Amino acid sequence: MLTRPHIRIAQRTRQKGVILVISLIVLVAMTLAAIALIRSVGTSNIVAGNLAFQQSAVRSGDTAIEEAVSWLESCNKGGGSCAVGTLYLDDSSHGYSASGSSTVTPHSPAANQTWDAYWRASLDGRKATLIPDTAGNQSFYVIDRLCASSGAVTSIGVNCTASTLISSAQGNGQDAGEKNLNGTALVYYRITVRTQGPRNSVSYIQVMVAL
Repeated sequence: MLTRPHIRIAQRTRQKGVILVISLIVLVAMTLAAIALIRSVGTSNIVAGNLAFQQSAVRSGDTAIEEAVSWLESCNKGGGSCAVGTLYLDDSSHGYSASGSSTVTPHSPAANQTWDAYWRASLDGRKATLIPDTAGNQSFYVIDRLCASSGAVTSIGVNCTASTLISSAQGNGQDAGEKNLNGTALVYYRITVRTQGPRNSVSYIQVMVAL
């Protein structure tokens, strides 16, 4: 028959074994939590990096928009390397189409069509290519004059989307009644930019300008 001291020793031994099992369980739980935290931090860094590359591609696209607008303004005034009437005809070197509102050229992706598919099908063959920037982003752009056909804006059948040629205003006390005010029509142009950057980041920007 066991004496009381022996019984106490047996109880202490069993208690130490339970503590060891609990310690192992806690250790495993802490290890799993640490692994999950490391994976979460890694995923967050990847997402943050992708967002940074995407924002960089968008900024490069804005620069391409400014370059396209600068070319349009120069040609609209007949300055620089542009001769008078340059905008009346297509210019493949600048991705320019003088008949961008014709039914041949879609204005935007069709239903269930991605921007990549739209670009490859309708715009990629006549894009203007820009030099990559220091961040590794390369931009391409196309410019569409919103006219049904090429030619001068005032020519019959060209049918450009433009502002009103003549507006009216109320006369003053010396010249009562309405008075027509003649103004220059502003023709609308659509600029579409595609920017390809690191980690396969792609950005599309489309704007309308009137000149």
